Amino acid sequence: MGVNGTKGRVLRAIETITRRVEERGEPLFHGGEQPLPAKREMIAILRGLQEVIYPGYFGEQALYRENLHAHLGDQLYALSRRLECEVKKALASELRLPGRVPVPRADGDAHEVVTAFFERLPEVMELIAGDVEAAYEGDPAATCLEEVILAYPGVKATFTYRLAHLLHTLQVPLLPRIMTEFAHNETGVDIHPGAAIGREFFIDHGTGVVIGETTVLGERVKLYQGVTLGALSFPRDKSGELMRGVKRHPTLEDDVVVYAGATILGGDTVVGAGSIIGGNVWLTHSVPRQSRVTLSRDQLANEITTRAQTLSR
Repeated sequence: MGVNGTKGRVLRAIETITRRVEERGEPLFHGGEQPLPAKREMIAILRGLQEVIYPGYFGEQALYRENLHAHLGDQLYALSRRLECEVKKALASELRLPGRVPVPRADGDAHEVVTAFFERLPEVMELIAGDVEAAYEGDPAATCLEEVILAYPGVKATFTYRLAHLLHTLQVPLLPRIMTEFAHNETGVDIHPGAAIGREFFIDHGTGVVIGETTVLGERVKLYQGVTLGALSFPRDKSGELMRGVKRHPTLEDDVVVYAGATILGGDTVVGAGSIIGGNVWLTHSVPRQSRVTLSRDQLANEITTRAQTLSR
């Protein structure tokens, strides 16, 4: 078959694809008049905020204290304008549900939202500083704060969560999930922006950690890699629809440590303050303060045997 014949096949395939897109509609085609937020722009804004909150660590590193005030002020003002544009698009977007007519959102005041975001940013910066210090104090392998800020995936994921959570509390759709899923992609840590996380939070190593939407964490909580704070089941209403917004994920009180591979499930599950949850534990019920929950020797032996059999296949 000649080049012209091959070209004809490609053109026919393109025609079939475009026609299928037009006919298929949702969920693959967003036909709203208002443009959706630009994912690439939100990532750029997030990186810009990183440069401002950690001046001298990212972006322009040759900073003079005499010019720092003006330099940060210019950056913040530019970021506020860019963020306002994306918030405006998010607030105006038609948000669709499967098989239903898109529901247009009422136009929110993007300027007011962004103003509130920047007014509350100093509080979030204090939380971020506490997270960095907790990471240094919680990891004997940490040599300095610079290493923690520049290289620790858990710190990066928590930083992003803190900013996304602020937008979430301001009831901005879409943008918070774009931010935390970007961090998930880069770090392997999946934190829903709706989770409520207290001061001095630290995720050691990070990879594979999942923190669900309605999780509540107290202060000075420490998680290791592979920890899941998830839902025990997905409750449905009388019509069979998933019930959204109900408490589905666990609560960990102050000073709880959860070791690698542990899974804690359920909205009614509360881990009391000062408790330690051992590696690979599966926990679906509450435990009191100062508890120590670990696998028994028999459970651990079965776990090792099962994993060895799986690897040998």
